[in-house]
Parts: sequence; C-alpha cells; structure tokens
Amino acid sequence: MNGFLKWFFAFISSILQGFAEIFLGFWRGIKQIFDIPGYIAQFKQYCGDFNAAGWVLAVLAIILVVALFVVIGIIIVLAIRKYIRFRHSIVSNEDLLEEISLLQQRVLKLMKEKDEIMALKVASIGAPVSGTLSFAGAGAAAGAVGEAGAEGEAAPVAVEDGVIQTTDQRFSKLIEVDSFYKTYEPPAYDNEITLEGIVERYRNFACSRMHLYYDHKTIRLFLAGMASTKLIILQGISGTGKTSLPYSLGKFLQVDTTIASVQPSWRDRTELFGYFNEFTKSFNETEVLKRIYASNYNNDVNLILLDEMNIARVEYYFAEMLSILEMPNPEEWALDIVPNAWSTDPIKLAKGKIVIPQNIWYIGTANNDDSTFAISDKVYDRAQPINLDAKGVAFDAPDTEPLCLGYDHLNELFVEAFKMYPISQENLKKIHQLDLWVIEKLRVAFGNRILKQMGLFVPVYVACGGDELDGIDYVLATKIFRKFESLNLAMLREELKELCAYLNKIFGKGKMNESIAYLERLQKLF
Repeated sequence: MNGFLKWFFAFISSILQGFAEIFLGFWRGIKQIFDIPGYIAQFKQYCGDFNAAGWVLAVLAIILVVALFVVIGIIIVLAIRKYIRFRHSIVSNEDLLEEISLLQQRVLKLMKEKDEIMALKVASIGAPVSGTLSFAGAGAAAGAVGEAGAEGEAAPVAVEDGVIQTTDQRFSKLIEVDSFYKTYEPPAYDNEITLEGIVERYRNFACSRMHLYYDHKTIRLFLAGMASTKLIILQGISGTGKTSLPYSLGKFLQVDTTIASVQPSWRDRTELFGYFNEFTKSFNETEVLKRIYASNYNNDVNLILLDEMNIARVEYYFAEMLSILEMPNPEEWALDIVPNAWSTDPIKLAKGKIVIPQNIWYIGTANNDDSTFAISDKVYDRAQPINLDAKGVAFDAPDTEPLCLGYDHLNELFVEAFKMYPISQENLKKIHQLDLWVIEKLRVAFGNRILKQMGLFVPVYVACGGDELDGIDYVLATKIFRKFESLNLAMLREELKELCAYLNKIFGKGKMNESIAYLERLQKLF
C-alpha cells in the first residue's frame, strides 16, 4: 500500500508540475517580450559597430516593433469591448424574451378568463354557445342580462333568419350615410367629355386653381392605370406631387379624395377598415370604410389615397383587399366586416359583409428610403406603378372649372377605347418575341396578368392622346423589367446590354426610351 501511495503522489506531482511549467513558461514569455532593460543592454552591446545606415535601420526596427505592439494592444482592447457589448446584448435579449414570454402567458390567461366570463353570460340568458354567435353577438346578448327580472330570469335572444334582433346600434357613421342618401339627388354629370378632354381640362384646372403642374403624359398614365387596375402606386422622389395628384383630382371631380395616412404601426386590416370594440359594443369605423360604403350609393369616381403606403408592410394591412380585387367576378367583391348580422345594421351591410363597388380606386404613394419597406412583387403585379421623378414645370393655363364626371360615363370611355385602340397585331407579335428572348436569357416570364393589364392600359393611353409604343414601353419598364432587380445583375451586365440592343432591333431605334433608360440605370447600379 505504501508503494502505491508513493507512486500516486509522484504521478499527481508530475501532472501538477506540468501545469505549473505551462503557467511559468507563459509568464517567462511575457516577461521576456517586455524585458526593456535587456533590450537596452543588447542595444548598447552592438550599437558600437553601427554605421549610418545601421543606425537608421535600427531606429526603424524599434519604431516598427513598438507600432506592432500598439496595434496588437488596440486589437485586444477592441475585441474585449466588442465581447462585452455582445454579451450585454445577449443578456438584454434574454431578459426581453423572458419578459415577452411572461406577458404572453398573462395575455393567454386573461383571454381564457374573458372567454369564460362571456360563456357564463351567454349561458345565463339561454343563448347557444357556438361559433355562430361570436363575441360581437354575445356582447349584445349579454347586455340583455341587465334587463332581466329581479329574480334573475334570463332574457331570451331573438334570432330571425340568422339576424340577431336588438335595439343597439354598432355602426353610427354608416347609418349616417344611409340617412344622407335617403334624400340624395345625384348631380348633372358631363356625359359628353372625352378622355383626351379630361386630360387637358384637369391639367388646366390643376394649374389655374391649385398651382400644380403636371405634363400630359403623367395624366394619361394615371387614367390608363385606372382602366387597367383598381390599385395605382405613385412612386418617386419627394416633392414631385405624388400626394397632390389624387388630392387635386378629387377636387377636379368635386368628390374629395379620402386620405388615409399609413402609420408604421399598421399590422393588420383593422387600421384601415376598423374593428368591433368589445367594451363599447360598437364598431370603430374608419373614413376608408365609410367611403367604401357610401360608394355603393353614388355614381361618382371615388378615390382613396393610402399616403406613404410602404411605411408599413402593404401585405399586412391590405392583403385581404388585394385578394378581393383579383376575383374575376366583381359581384364577389365583398369584405367581411363582422361575423354576424344585427337587425340595426346599415342597409347595405348584408350578413356582415360590405360590397366593394366598381367606382372606387385605391391610390398609394411610395417613397424609397431607409424608413420604408420594399413593396413586394405580389403588390406590384396587381397594381400599376407610375413614376414621378421630376418636378412639374410651370406653365400658363386659362381658369378652368371643375368637372362633374360619372363613373358610368368614364367606364364607357374605357370600353370604347378598348374597342377602338387595341394593341396592333404587329406589336403583339413583337411582345411575344421579347417574352421568349427574356425567358431564354434571363429566366423571367411576363405572365398572363401583366399581358392582360397591358391590353387594358395601352388602348386608354392612346385614347388619352398618347402613342401606342410609348404605352407598351411604359408597361414593360414598370411591370416587367422591374423584376430584374431581384436577379444577380452583377453577373448579367452583358445580357442587359444585349436586351437594349434587342429592343432597338425589334421596336425601332429611339422607340423604347423608358425601358432602355431603366436597363442602363440597372447596369450602373450593379
């Protein structure tokens, strides 16, 4: 046993001595590196043999070594600071996540308690607790508890043909619209004006009455966009009149544009269309909802402006409307507002749904800077973007009266333009050839939706006084070639140059200026 203990002591001592040698060696190395007296002694020992060049080189060597140690020291300090900040951020994030988790648990607990309370209220009055009676209806039914007898007898909830019978009103603004249109007399619309006449008259009105200056092309693009889609995006640098254009157009048509200023906090459709308040038992109606509802009564050209639309993600608050506008049958354009129907609901709110009429357009303004989000292809494909990149040039115009234009007449002008100015077969053939070239070289296809929009956009652009190739050029630049931004353009510079040459070849030199200018700008950016 004594022999084992001696061996084990010697064994452990050797290991510990090895660790000691590591630390001692590290310390000896640090001590050796910073042995300033030793360096001075070495220098004195050899400096006697230095010539002039040796002295210069010696000084340079000392400076380089000192600089190297200074750089190493700075790197170590920065690394330590970065680690401390990184560690601090991790700890902060962990604390935030823990706090968020606790808050979520409390929210779930409160929601569960709320559900139990509502279920007890509904059960106490004898109403069925099921998905057909939502909290909106349950809230109204629960309000009847206070009207029950002193002995606690339940007040029955009357439901006829799926409609909850009640005396409460939850849509005050929409009911005001119903009251207004009971005695409404439509104005005398101008049914003689042409599309080209609208362009000229609006341009003169904006100049003479509002001191806003737009060229003919911008107004033609806007009207053509209205003919091709219900969503128009005005984009460009600040100060070019993006917001002023739909605002002044509403003044010109004598039907003010409804302006919804998009906020960064918009995360869902409630900010745009409103929501049912469980506490007040009323619907928080927005001006946008009121305008959509009122548009069902009139024949006006109604405009809703989504100002700074990409300061929040468009897909969050406008997703449902994007889906509705894609439905081929306009009779199916309906938006669910509430999950059930009350007997006191507005007249044109059928089973909790509001119809989206055809005489309403949505215009969004978009800036591209650090405070905004990129607009996705899903939105761009359904919209018609219009670029406003230059400030309007002032001009003189005669004093021009506003116009009273009905939707029916405007739609007739669009339909007439579709028949009179369809895209020529020659240009359709060239577009098809361009489609095949782009698919082969760049793997990007046009898509049926864009071709359909082009077939509606170009004829109206021509009817407004524009040129067919200019209209095709604009759609290609804003709807097709815009998709190239998602490609690795640094590797496709030669293909873009070939595409510019191909456009000049099939359409003619100097014809596709908008597209070629955009493609050349892409080449410079990447």
